[in-house]
Amino acid sequence: MPASGSPDRGGDLGRCRCWRRRDDGAGRARNPGHSQVTLPRIRRQDGSGGRGVLDLTDFSRRRARAALLAREAGFSAFAFVPGPNFLYLTGLEFHLMERPTVLLLTTEGRVRAIMPELERSRWRNAFPEARTFFWRDCEGYADAFRKLSATLAGPVGVEGMRMRMFEFEALRSHLPHGAVVDAEPALAKLRICKESEEVVALRRAVSISEAALDEQLETARAGDSEVEIVARLKQAMLARGAEGFAFDPIVLSGPKSADPHGTPGNRTVAPGEPLLVDFGASWGGMNADITRTFFCKHVPESSRAIYDTVLAANARGREVVGPGIACDSVDRETTAVLSESPFAEMIRHKTGHGLGLDVHEAPHVMVGNEMPLAAGMVVTIEPGLYRSGDLGVRIEDNVLITEEGAECLTRFPREAQCFG
Repeated sequence: MPASGSPDRGGDLGRCRCWRRRDDGAGRARNPGHSQVTLPRIRRQDGSGGRGVLDLTDFSRRRARAALLAREAGFSAFAFVPGPNFLYLTGLEFHLMERPTVLLLTTEGRVRAIMPELERSRWRNAFPEARTFFWRDCEGYADAFRKLSATLAGPVGVEGMRMRMFEFEALRSHLPHGAVVDAEPALAKLRICKESEEVVALRRAVSISEAALDEQLETARAGDSEVEIVARLKQAMLARGAEGFAFDPIVLSGPKSADPHGTPGNRTVAPGEPLLVDFGASWGGMNADITRTFFCKHVPESSRAIYDTVLAANARGREVVGPGIACDSVDRETTAVLSESPFAEMIRHKTGHGLGLDVHEAPHVMVGNEMPLAAGMVVTIEPGLYRSGDLGVRIEDNVLITEEGAECLTRFPREAQCFG
């Protein structure tokens, strides 16, 4: 089913839209179709007054849903380390470091934890009655893991893609053989459909990102280095209310754009060269993930057909995505536009991935994933073509699956744009 907003028409293919400042009446540049989102402040679990994170009642509901998933998968509990799932279930943000911190959620919905002593106050303020095994640096954490393990009555499901070996081994050493199991297939269901508050936060993250990118097209010039553009882009996002960045922006010029996840450096952009910008703001814990490819001064004829092909593939992906459509089908339809072009050998990656508290999460829009999309899921549509030593082109949008079809949250123009 088509995404909201008409896909790029054939007449737009290959044209270079030169950036011109548009004013919103208050002296701020705006792109056509870009809208601002104003949100209320929402109290964090730890009382810090952050935005976009749900209150205690909602966290309890989330934990109840996670407990049900654990029961259905045959586990006695799930074990989480600091990261998106930990935040999703508690409203607390801890960091992976040398001090192990583990959240245990039983099938009855009971919260247990291993916590460094230095986190006692923050943890107790949020979970005063949770059975918690605190440990001190001078004592070590082995006894805390032993005591926690003794409370378990069966296999424990862990985050196979996030838990480190030393937490895994600390749990495994105190449990029967085979009692610590990768639970990623079950956990993928936990956050895959976004709640209304999460969608609101994601809209804000996208809005901030697009406004910042809009500004950078005005200021970017031939001779700017990649790292200079990164610095300005980050500052622009922060100035518009970003609470952080989904990841360190990827800004690549000229032949470096052929490396899909390259590292920005001191290389300067020259006339006729592509500038690939992959970035996103974080707001309320939710992450935007947007890519556009621009050209300095003009679009070379040698690049035009490649850009047009990626643009057509992006339009096709946004057209077919919708509820009930398998991820595999979306990938095949999108990739077909690329593979049936003269540039098939330049394909390097799948069509997209889920987006939320993590930048890359389920569902993955790729061949072989037969999972049907459902209302509440958010995915990226990001076809790309890359010719080593020459250029790369990627156009990435963030799409919300709805009951009726799909809504493209990103509104930034997709036709070829020039700067400088």
